[in-house]
Amino acid sequence: MKLIVGLGNPGREYAATRHNVGFMVIDNLAQKLGLDIKKTMFKTLVGQAQIDSEKVVLAKPQTYMNLSGGAVGALSRYYRLTAADLIIIYDDMDLPLGKLRIRSEGGSGGHKGMQSIIEALGNDIITRVRIGIGRPAEPGFDGADYVLGRISGEDAKVIEHSIALAVEAVYCLVRHGVERAMNEYNRK
Repeated sequence: MKLIVGLGNPGREYAATRHNVGFMVIDNLAQKLGLDIKKTMFKTLVGQAQIDSEKVVLAKPQTYMNLSGGAVGALSRYYRLTAADLIIIYDDMDLPLGKLRIRSEGGSGGHKGMQSIIEALGNDIITRVRIGIGRPAEPGFDGADYVLGRISGEDAKVIEHSIALAVEAVYCLVRHGVERAMNEYNRK
């Protein structure tokens, strides 16, 4: 079984923001699998499906981004999963807009949601799909305002494409493993 978690913030006011691309990937993945993510467990919206013969649980923590670790830790314990059974999807300001990066382990890179998960699990060997949201060109920008800002215009088209690519990458991760997914999607 794989636990596939998209990070974001709950609530309509955050729905179309850069910080919620993880939720957007989960929503697109659920739609492709014909799944409604409505059940609540451990302050997380979840739904179960199959990708080929692999059982998957799609999850959207409703704890707000910076507290995601509590929800992910509780789900991992409930399903008796190790950190190696997780796929975490989230935004990354350090990647150019629309770029994907898959890694099988490592630190948080300053992402507070990922840091919360690493601390809760006591392990950083966690597969992650990072989606580049870029940084604004103007100096002295406020990072929080930027990630909580709405995606619009050309940026929205680029993010929409990267979300579709991230869904493909998740399928590849589940079907073929992290090495193949990194080889196929880290170049795009």
